[in-house]
Amino acid sequence: MADRREFVKQAGVLGLALTVDPGHLVTWPVQNYVQGRTLRMDAVIRDLLMEALNAAKLAGASYADVRIGRQRQSSVQTREHQIVNVGDFETSGCGVRAVVDGCWGFAATPRLTKDGVARTAREAAAIAKANRLARDQRVELAAAQSYADASWRSDYTIDPWDISLEEKTDLLLRANAEALKVANVRFVNSGLSFVKDERNFASTDGSVIIQEFIRCQPSVNITAVASDFTDFQSRANIAPPAGRGWEYVKQVDLLANMGRWAEEAAAKLKAKSVDVGRYDLILHPSHLWLTIHESIGHSTELDRAMGYEANYAGTSFLAPPQKMLGAMKIGSELMNIRGDRSQKGAVSTIGYDDEGVQPDDFTIVKNGVLNDYQTTREQANWIKWWYDKQGTPTRSHGCSYAQNWSSVQFQRMPNVSLLPGEKAVSWDDLIAATENGIAIIGDGSFSIDQQRYNAQFGGQVFYEIKNGKVAGMLKDVAYQLRTPDFWSAMDLIGGAATYELHGALNDGKGQPGQSNAAGHGAVPARFRQQNVINTGRRR
Repeated sequence: MADRREFVKQAGVLGLALTVDPGHLVTWPVQNYVQGRTLRMDAVIRDLLMEALNAAKLAGASYADVRIGRQRQSSVQTREHQIVNVGDFETSGCGVRAVVDGCWGFAATPRLTKDGVARTAREAAAIAKANRLARDQRVELAAAQSYADASWRSDYTIDPWDISLEEKTDLLLRANAEALKVANVRFVNSGLSFVKDERNFASTDGSVIIQEFIRCQPSVNITAVASDFTDFQSRANIAPPAGRGWEYVKQVDLLANMGRWAEEAAAKLKAKSVDVGRYDLILHPSHLWLTIHESIGHSTELDRAMGYEANYAGTSFLAPPQKMLGAMKIGSELMNIRGDRSQKGAVSTIGYDDEGVQPDDFTIVKNGVLNDYQTTREQANWIKWWYDKQGTPTRSHGCSYAQNWSSVQFQRMPNVSLLPGEKAVSWDDLIAATENGIAIIGDGSFSIDQQRYNAQFGGQVFYEIKNGKVAGMLKDVAYQLRTPDFWSAMDLIGGAATYELHGALNDGKGQPGQSNAAGHGAVPARFRQQNVINTGRRR
């Protein structure tokens, strides 16, 4: 026992992840994490994948896939001049999914031994057999290319785990100090969160894939308080998450920008409270991404449209697909929405999904008309009639994802983005073209119904637009919408130079619930005559 304790101590110094099985001590292969070295699957991990696949087939599975993963999470949170929380979490294990007689079964284990993964594969097959009692239709998977010995690494240059905790906390506390220099700023919260994920995948179709990605999220919340304590205003949700490393934190440049963000929080104390009414809204990408996510991203998930999320997350106004595809007008002709997992730095970007599919770029909304849904291998066959009509192959768009190795993969949102217009229209051009409007920067609180049809959105910073110029700052602004009416009112959009990536790391779905990252690109856009309410009005 003493020898084992010493080995664990040494392994911790080396940065190895440990999983203990009775009689065994399994170490995670650290060489997969050396930056600059070709990402190759460790022989031990490959053997475990093959052991699980073989056990699933012997148990009667017509199809099976296995994921062995290691996920690391690190975060540090500060408030004013103190560190309030430091977290460092790591998990590793194996998840097996199997199809037996047209039904799914799934099981997972942290025991990374041949016996452990084989037992889990047999359990997945047994669960699939038990699920036949509730089968409504047989699982039929769309054809997918297999990828033997494939690898992919996300777009980062500096591993956040190579940066010391002292350097991270020093950056945050110095940034907080810059914000506190601004008059009336009383509270500052800031943080850095990172996720590092290695996913090893194999399927009975012949794919063997290893991937590694890093995501990061700098967070800031600055609160200014009026001198007479009659009001307080905040500036938050400033830096979007990114599928990049420490170099992104350097790019955000908290020290250089914290004072400006604090000035915005303080200026909101003197801002004019908005008058209710109808305005032309000019929405910045830092705000519009959330409207895209809630109204279009979720409504075009095919499982929602088919009713499979009704008990928890709701359904979709874009249902049934037979009446919607190619016929339902969602927005103006300027509206083109693309789904992808290929944009560098976006948080939903990955080389292969959790079914081993290499995702494609696909058009969800074309010139304002619904053109496609987000799909997995199983779901693609649900709308095969549409792909046949279009003369395109029936294939998954690569939207299968699981939060980690212990969660079953299912349809999750890719990057869903509003594409730029053909003309080189800038943010200033949108303002100059507007007589009576409100410009909104940053995302805030929101509410939306279960069909993603009726909604209300707030923001961070609001500016009154009069006769093509900024007339001053507003506060207490929120707008109401009905999704098709709102997008049909979009009459001006920015050009390619105005395109920005935003998104979230914690989009929830499923029972048991899972959280995944959702990326959204957008350009600024104008929406005519939208209903604006005052959120600060007191009775």
